[in-house]
Amino acid sequence: MFTLISVTEYVVVALGAALLFGLCVFNALGALQQSGYAAKRYAHWLGRKGNMTRSRFTLLAFLIALSMLVLGIAFSFAGKWAGYVPLVSVPLFVGLYCVAERRALKVPLQGTARAKRVYALNLLVLAVLAFALVVGANALAYYTEEALVSHLRYLPLALLPLLQPWLLLAANALEKPFSSAKNKKYLKKAEQTLHNASCVKIAVTGSFAKTSVKSYLAQILSSRYKVIATPASYNTPLGIAKSVEGGLDCDFFIAEMGARHTGDIAELCRLVSPDHCILTGICPQHMETFGSEQALVAAKSEIFAGTKAGGFAVYGDVGTEKAVPYIKNLVKVPVGEHGECGALDVKCTSSGTSFKLALGIRQTECSCKLLGRHNAYDVALAAAMAYKLGMSAEEIAEAVSRLECVPHRLQPLFSGGVTVLDDAYNANVRGAEEALFVLRLFGGRKIVVTPGIVELGVLEESENAALGEKLVGLDCVILVGDTLVGAVKNGYLRAGGDAEKLFVLPTLEAAKKKLSSLLQQGDAVLFLNDLPDVY
Repeated sequence: MFTLISVTEYVVVALGAALLFGLCVFNALGALQQSGYAAKRYAHWLGRKGNMTRSRFTLLAFLIALSMLVLGIAFSFAGKWAGYVPLVSVPLFVGLYCVAERRALKVPLQGTARAKRVYALNLLVLAVLAFALVVGANALAYYTEEALVSHLRYLPLALLPLLQPWLLLAANALEKPFSSAKNKKYLKKAEQTLHNASCVKIAVTGSFAKTSVKSYLAQILSSRYKVIATPASYNTPLGIAKSVEGGLDCDFFIAEMGARHTGDIAELCRLVSPDHCILTGICPQHMETFGSEQALVAAKSEIFAGTKAGGFAVYGDVGTEKAVPYIKNLVKVPVGEHGECGALDVKCTSSGTSFKLALGIRQTECSCKLLGRHNAYDVALAAAMAYKLGMSAEEIAEAVSRLECVPHRLQPLFSGGVTVLDDAYNANVRGAEEALFVLRLFGGRKIVVTPGIVELGVLEESENAALGEKLVGLDCVILVGDTLVGAVKNGYLRAGGDAEKLFVLPTLEAAKKKLSSLLQQGDAVLFLNDLPDVY
């Protein structure tokens, strides 16, 4: 049993099985990556209703086991070769599985060094487990001396697909110490770069509009200064660190700061050491991880404690009243209807927005191609900081007139006479309400495509039902997925929505196919919150 030839056979079979089953893990690895390599979030994705990942792996295991069983018995006449014939089932069904799973994730798997390490360790875990199964089954065949057991000695390999989703977690756990050590060194270098930089550093956080306000502030300041801002939605320690890899040869550095847990913003402030800060506003977003409104307010207010004394604390008037007491040793700059700065007399059309920009006692007429009242509010936040940093009202108004839309945040796109409002990155209650307001500004039929709003914790069902109520009156409502659409659908129908105008489809691709059969010139379509795959 343990001759050189036998052991070589066990190793070859185990490695072959590991390599083949490893081909089936890319979508699961992509979901793990989208989960930030957090085991709890990945496990939640695996267990959520409607997720077919485990069912597909179970089907793969069943088909391989059944095929191996049939082939092992059918070829029992082949003598010692009868034990090898069932192995053809593995590449056959793995190939079919890979073809069936060829649909790419909405957020494609990124071939980062960490993803490659997790994948390699997953192969190693698979190989070790496969080797143990092969040795155990061969030992059973050897000591029982039963021909049928010998013919089916590789049948236990069919267990591997059943375990694959969890083996990936084991591989992730094995890789984590390496990444933690590497990230710690990487962040230390970034912290030194940031603390030694001579530029002025500005931190931006809030439950909504962080990326938009950061972008508008960067565009306004860039009309006069050299500015570096964290790209896209980079708002984690590693995201900020990546933004400063090339150094900070600029006048201003603007860092977006995100948070899912208490202490996240405090950690980011220690990294950046901001001179000034902006709190856009607070609404019940990420309640799933914060747990309570009090914890949410305290977490967002960490930005005030983390900003250098004497700096400007610009804050909006949406949900921030409980956060204001946290502002100490900073210059308060309230922005809103009764604030020091704000956007007044806002007028919205389907082609842009105009308003009076109040900066202290000065009011300046502004207009831009950004859509919606909320964008005027966001511009006012950015303008207030620019004003406090020394730009004149005229300079700011000129810069505002040239502002560009932030991609995927109520970004208008035009094709074939149809207007598409790309609001895919909108994932909060306030933003959803404003997006629907903008949609109704357009002529022609009005259509919305949405999966609902996530990470609202105990408020998830009630807020999504409220979203459903706001969809009443639209010409077509397409709900995508299964995570939250039940609550949205119930709210829509309960508020008197027309059931014939409502469609519930499993995927975004299916929704797009449905749209292609419905659309006509003059229609306006809002894509509201295109959820990543882990929801």
